[in-house]
Amino acid sequence: MKPIRITSIDDKRVEMFASLTEAQLRSRLDPAKSLFIAESPKVIRVALDKGYEPVALLCEERHISGDAADIIARCPATPVFTGERNVLGALTGYALTRGVLCAMRRPAEQPLEKIVSGARRIAVIDAVTDTTNIGAIFRSAAALGIDAVVLTRRSCDPLNRRSVRVSMGSVFLIPWGWIDGPVSSLKELGFRTAAMALRSDSVNIDNPALMREPRLAVILGTEGDGLDNDVIEEADYTVCIPMAHGVDSLNVAAASAVAFWQLTQH
Repeated sequence: MKPIRITSIDDKRVEMFASLTEAQLRSRLDPAKSLFIAESPKVIRVALDKGYEPVALLCEERHISGDAADIIARCPATPVFTGERNVLGALTGYALTRGVLCAMRRPAEQPLEKIVSGARRIAVIDAVTDTTNIGAIFRSAAALGIDAVVLTRRSCDPLNRRSVRVSMGSVFLIPWGWIDGPVSSLKELGFRTAAMALRSDSVNIDNPALMREPRLAVILGTEGDGLDNDVIEEADYTVCIPMAHGVDSLNVAAASAVAFWQLTQH
């Protein structure tokens, strides 16, 4: 398909890249039209490799025959919008990362039971709303052997544009989904739960009992307030990472990487 040149930031054909909010992209009233934006050639390639459906591409002219050439070749029926760098920058409100964006179809939500089926180690993200942290947690989860990620509805959407970019496409590599009941309901699916929290009764992350658990859910909370007391009280374990030099805690993304590394050692 021949690239379509854009000269105005008001062009309705590219509104998914510009004027639509993240909530509007999700189109919760019509899930069949739900979209998300993947940014940069590397991330787009990972999504395509995992079977995500492209809807439209926005690409700087110089990348049509450069960094985006193989992506365009893989998506012959997908419209490719292009224009000068300053026009596209004005359209999106920021400089494009590696000059390429792809609007993709959001997959249908899967039942929690299917998401965690066969999993030994899962991450549970509870009320984490920082998009950068979400992306970093997903990247660590995929890299360090976590089998699935479960999020409470108070958490940020993993398919938020920035989360996808920070994860470097790792959000496409690992099963994930939402939990609508209490985190403790994971016990009904065969998991023991470990809440990451600083308490007097916390056990160290290298506690042998944790390592022996056949199925373990690692619960991570927001940095400011931490996990709610009821989540901690209902967990089978309260777990901490030993600190030095008077430091009390790590950023939730950094803490997740330490926990994942330790608890996936079989």
